[in-house]
Amino acid sequence: MIRVNILLILLLPFLTQSQDRVTGKPFATRSEVISQHGMAATSHPLATQVALDILKKGGSAVDAAIAANACLGLMEPTGCGIGGDLFAIVWDAKTNKLHGLNASGRSPRSLTREILIQKGITRIPPYGPLPVSVPGAVDGWDQLHKKFGRLPFAEILQPAITYAENGFPVTELISFYLAAAARNLSKYEGFSEVYMPTGKTPAKGEIFRNPKLAATYRKIATGGRDAFYKGDIAQSISGYMKKQGGFLSYEDLATHTSEWIDPVSTNYRGYDVWELPPNGQGIAALQMLNILELHDIKKMGFGSAEYIHLFTEAKKVVFEDRAKYYADMAFARIPVSTLISKEYARERNKLIHPERASKSYDPGELKAPETIYLTVADTEGNMVSLIQSNYRGMGSGMTPAGLGFVLQDRGEMFMLDPGHNNTYAPGKRPFHTIIPCFITKDGKPWVSFGVMGGAMQPQGHVQVVVNLIDFGMNLQEAGDAPRIQHEGSSEPTGEKMTSGGELYLESGFDYEVIRRLVMKGHHISYNIGGYGGYQAIMRDENNKVYLGASESRKDGQAAGY
Repeated sequence: MIRVNILLILLLPFLTQSQDRVTGKPFATRSEVISQHGMAATSHPLATQVALDILKKGGSAVDAAIAANACLGLMEPTGCGIGGDLFAIVWDAKTNKLHGLNASGRSPRSLTREILIQKGITRIPPYGPLPVSVPGAVDGWDQLHKKFGRLPFAEILQPAITYAENGFPVTELISFYLAAAARNLSKYEGFSEVYMPTGKTPAKGEIFRNPKLAATYRKIATGGRDAFYKGDIAQSISGYMKKQGGFLSYEDLATHTSEWIDPVSTNYRGYDVWELPPNGQGIAALQMLNILELHDIKKMGFGSAEYIHLFTEAKKVVFEDRAKYYADMAFARIPVSTLISKEYARERNKLIHPERASKSYDPGELKAPETIYLTVADTEGNMVSLIQSNYRGMGSGMTPAGLGFVLQDRGEMFMLDPGHNNTYAPGKRPFHTIIPCFITKDGKPWVSFGVMGGAMQPQGHVQVVVNLIDFGMNLQEAGDAPRIQHEGSSEPTGEKMTSGGELYLESGFDYEVIRRLVMKGHHISYNIGGYGGYQAIMRDENNKVYLGASESRKDGQAAGY
């Protein structure tokens, strides 16, 4: 993330200019994509094309999503891979029901908080062996395929295997992120062998191959999830981690399970917005929407100081609850229904001053019992909202020999303070940032979407919902619109907000608005690349078509047939 001070913000409206469009908002990069039979929107054009190929072969939306995810693990290893976790929300057209899948992994059972404290560790590091938790993505694929798949698993993974063996041209953005990741991760055994075969990371347009990942995919294609969690892949991961001084074991992998869960929702002005419950942060978006619903957002207008101020303060309020309560629900009684209730939102809304930015908020007192996103829809009306990540882009740097991928560092999200919901424990899922989203209207699917980027994700979800519903933007405009991101709230890892944090505004907001926000007490800055990446599919029931959207912040493409 590149950060720029307030002076640059003042100049940006005069330094940037976009081509005028005949229709739509001036910030829109293109029209929506519209198709009748199927739609895919991913963060890489080649992955989108693979998803469409699978749909055209008779595959389901889930088949296509798995195929695209496998390609992204190869083509965009800076954001995802089978060393990471997965979450999904699936609309099943046969039953008219939403299904949620939590395919996140747990901490090593042989590592305890006491061992970490004895090592003098006060916070789990971001890289190396200690933050590695069980990678849940492959089991997530298996669970999704068993429930909603149609094509053989081998056929679904074949496109990714072919690309891994024959190679693909690296995009400009991924080349940039690979080079940045290598500065931190190349010191770890196995990383350079996979991602720096010529002594450096691949440049823009260079053909990159990953035969080790192709071999791993082949084993999964023929042996299923057990080839990963109980076969020689698991043995290789376990042996490598032991050699690196880590604790993730064969037993941790062999006993891993995903969990089908019920999505939770709030109604926002007649639309039901669905997220997954913790250990993820999805309900933060629902909490924020409940607060915003108490105000006339439409009258405030997009990009106004009043709206940006209210949005920022609502985020601050909600993220204090996020820091205190969100965690693995198998280890903590989390009052989800209270947190996302309208009554609770009314109480929390009273804390927000309309003209003054707060330096800090207290969490509510309740009695508690880098990333890729993709979405696919098929001709039968099934839709899947899927997000998958290694965390910190490429993860821990731990690259087991011969397998072609990096293990995640999601365990960094644990804290070590005793008594906290998110305190480290063996066999526990860490607090998670990656969240898929889904919107229904009158019990029918409307929009499947996601926004990538750590703590930006619930903030991005809320902005997309508000852009669509309050400001009447179309699907493409809702993603292209300039974004707001607040940083500095208390975190589930223990950091506390004391100075009000920093409000980052993407280029495109008016200078007079920025000046008014400064007068309200906000600390304004600018960053490049910190606003996430967006993919979305909308169902138009009247015309019986899908509308798809992606955005220019990433390499994404929406396409249909």
